[in-house]
Amino acid sequence: MTTAPPAWPSVEELAARIPDGAMVALPPDNSLPSVALAKALIRRGARGLRLLGVPVSGFATDLLIGAGCVAELQTSAISLGEAGFAPRFTAALKEGRIRVQDATCPAIHTMLQAAEKGVPFMPLRGLIGSDILANRPDWRVIDNPFAESGDPIVLLPALSPDFCLFHAVMADREGNVWLGRRRECATLAHASREALVTVERFFDGNLLEDERTAPGTISATYIGGVALAGRGAQPVALLDEYGFDAGYVAAYARAAKTQEGFDNWLAVELGGSEKAA
Repeated sequence: MTTAPPAWPSVEELAARIPDGAMVALPPDNSLPSVALAKALIRRGARGLRLLGVPVSGFATDLLIGAGCVAELQTSAISLGEAGFAPRFTAALKEGRIRVQDATCPAIHTMLQAAEKGVPFMPLRGLIGSDILANRPDWRVIDNPFAESGDPIVLLPALSPDFCLFHAVMADREGNVWLGRRRECATLAHASREALVTVERFFDGNLLEDERTAPGTISATYIGGVALAGRGAQPVALLDEYGFDAGYVAAYARAAKTQEGFDNWLAVELGGSEKAA
């Protein structure tokens, strides 16, 4: 069954919940990003968003930057994979139109895990001696209180995004969402103030009451809203549902080398008038 229950909002209604200036967390291209919600944010003309790549950023982030929706980005990397650098991110950074906070993959996950657990910070090794510490005054180096001496460790503050956006295979009438093996999105939902999810289809039953689906399911307790969006992750892959469209992304990368090329691509992709002004 693919028809959503009547109470479910549309993708556009989910995007309307995200105010300008919000911190919005997006998973990477290999872990369930909602390209459908990114496009909906562009159509509504979102501005000043503070994006968090969890832990890296990809196609959806570059779309939002190219459309002028983004003021800040915190991530450990951003690229289009085999298609190369993210062109609109690169241009915006060179032109000083966005602020970028460098991080590392373990650091981003650790900060989210602190928020998930309800603690103000968590320690992390592996950052000592790196240049990144000089550019992150919010990260603190202390002496390990359980060692006698000479054991510095980094403390990272809890990070709780205003919203996280991802695309999953299915959700049930109760609002439970099935992620399969992509459990990192569960941490993201637990850490964020609100998780907004698009799905391929409606599951007629309770995902948490079925032993086959329960281990890969996020409880509705952590889900703020679900909308039906068939193929809502494309052109990136969705588990075993469909694969990565390398040709589409390569064509985008060529078109988006210039702002004019991006604008023309977006006009065709979203129907002309929906680009953020």
